[in-house]
Amino acid sequence: MGTTFFLSPLSGLLTAFLGLRATALLGGSIATAGLLLSSFVVNEVNALYFTYGLMYGLGASLAYTPSLAILGHYFKKYLGLVNGIVTIGSSVFTVIMPSLLEYIIKYHGLEWMFRVLAFFTVGIMLCSLLFKPTPLMIIQTPSHKHESVKSLLKTIVTVQIWKNSKYRLWALSMPVALFGYFVPYVHIKKFIEETFTDVNDNLPLQCLAITSGLGRLTFGFLADKRGINRILLQQISF
Repeated sequence: MGTTFFLSPLSGLLTAFLGLRATALLGGSIATAGLLLSSFVVNEVNALYFTYGLMYGLGASLAYTPSLAILGHYFKKYLGLVNGIVTIGSSVFTVIMPSLLEYIIKYHGLEWMFRVLAFFTVGIMLCSLLFKPTPLMIIQTPSHKHESVKSLLKTIVTVQIWKNSKYRLWALSMPVALFGYFVPYVHIKKFIEETFTDVNDNLPLQCLAITSGLGRLTFGFLADKRGINRILLQQISF
């Protein structure tokens, strides 16, 4: 999970160089390969660090950014609602997957759980083929060697936007605000198992997913309305 979001800047750069379709296809391929390889090394945690932690994390990161960026190419008027509908998929599967994965692990083993996940992840590659092609970024070769690094950085990184004080504040405060976002998703099930007996330990996670999905749809719908301050909506959420 950490790898997926830590490598988001890399995903953004590759999207600029390769385009949305190619980046998503590459990400889906790496993620699928990582899950398949993980199914053969379920008893080797050091190998899983690489195949699941790094390979799948990298692949998911490369696929995540294009899957949201592509929406702006198809939708303008109802972009907020469309974002809500697209991202609600994560909520739906968070409700379904815990019970499904537990069943697979119990009756078929961890290796088959990874293979089932790999089967789902193939869908990323198939969906990416439907993306509308986007123009590639043209990188001009610097005329002098001593200017090569500086020119390349200017081409890759948009410096102008960092001169906006409000953007700097937002970009620096968001990671701090999201610091504990995944803690419940990772640890709440174990906490329930250790604290309570004879209860559904998946239920709190599923409730999180349901309310998250409702919030995405509601705020996506509101964000498209005239006179609505979208920044204020985000502030209310936090």
